[in-house]
Amino acid sequence: MNELNQLVVFFLDGRRYALPLATVTRIIYAADVTPLPNAPAVVLGAIDLQGEVIPVLNIRRRFLLPERAIGVNDQFLIALTQRRTVALVVDETQGICEHEHAAILSTNLIAAGLEQFQGVIKLDDDLVLIYDLEKFLSLDEACMLDEAIDRSE
Repeated sequence: MNELNQLVVFFLDGRRYALPLATVTRIIYAADVTPLPNAPAVVLGAIDLQGEVIPVLNIRRRFLLPERAIGVNDQFLIALTQRRTVALVVDETQGICEHEHAAILSTNLIAAGLEQFQGVIKLDDDLVLIYDLEKFLSLDEACMLDEAIDRSE
């Protein structure tokens, strides 16, 4: 029997992306983001979530999508990485989908330069890129973020 993968599917500028469900702890409506001085450019700032400082990552910038202000209908995907909890700003979430592991294609088979994605899956008539959150920040960016958070506390 094939292993099932559970994915949280979300939208950015009308395109669908996904994160493994195991990395997502919750989905909340977007809130005001406090600037975080000296943080990397891909960090919008931080939010306080139940007493924890959570950096808000600008996934649009990483995907080279047009920048825009956070809207009242936007959502934060709260997710875990090996180093910290983070929030990703998304337009909206579609929900959870389950697929057999064999249905996920390696990005190496599609094109070079897609290292930040774990794979691709076909949903309906659309390809959905599965993002690897561990590859969001470079080592230098992660160190800069650690320092910026330490200074803010």
